Amino acid sequence: MKIFKYIFWFFYRIWFYTLVALPILILFPILLISILKESWYPFFFKIARLWAKIILAGMGFRYTITKDQIPEQGKSYMFIANHTSMTDIMLMLVAVKNPFVFVGKKELAKIPLFGFFYKRTCILVDRSSPKSRQAVFLRAQKRLKQGLSICIFPEGGVPDESILLDDFKDGAFRLAINHKTPIVPLTFADNKTRFSYTFFSGSPGKMRAKIHKFIDTSELDIEDTRTLNNVSRKLILKQLERYRKPK
Repeated sequence: MKIFKYIFWFFYRIWFYTLVALPILILFPILLISILKESWYPFFFKIARLWAKIILAGMGFRYTITKDQIPEQGKSYMFIANHTSMTDIMLMLVAVKNPFVFVGKKELAKIPLFGFFYKRTCILVDRSSPKSRQAVFLRAQKRLKQGLSICIFPEGGVPDESILLDDFKDGAFRLAINHKTPIVPLTFADNKTRFSYTFFSGSPGKMRAKIHKFIDTSELDIEDTRTLNNVSRKLILKQLERYRKPK
């Protein structure tokens, strides 16, 4: 019986990568045009949201988004969430309608096809390089000034699967304070169960996301960075623990 599970998991993974690549191939000319100018990014973002919905539906993921507060169109925000799966990117795109730019690890730019657009639309960071982290900060500032929002997974990378929520890096919170940008915490409840980084794992099913009330930064100074970090992490951790409790 176990051999059938491994066969399913193998083809389930292959199907995921097919779903990632196929819409990009079909929409390649439109996507290529949409990244020619930075001012056209909102159009690219709409296509990216469609791409994300296709992947989640094709994988059999039934997502529900609970909202304590709804982001206003035309305003900039700092979106943050726990990070446990490749599907975090898709669920974030589906959950948030405001055009935002991902800050993510440069290694993803090596993925064929996906990486071509990833490195041209996202802000890439080399976490081993202080110079790279400074460049990220400047690029994020530029995008915020253009009226876009930023999305950062503040754990920095996907933690060990046994860790419910890893420590948060300070970058997102420092940037939000500098620009007086509200923090919008999101909690993803099921992504690790549905599609973790372990190859032989995963299954169709529910994906729950919660958009929490925003955290105001207008009265904060840079000295409040660590406090803001802790408040945001505790909020997401508390929600994750609630999701884990049997009903």
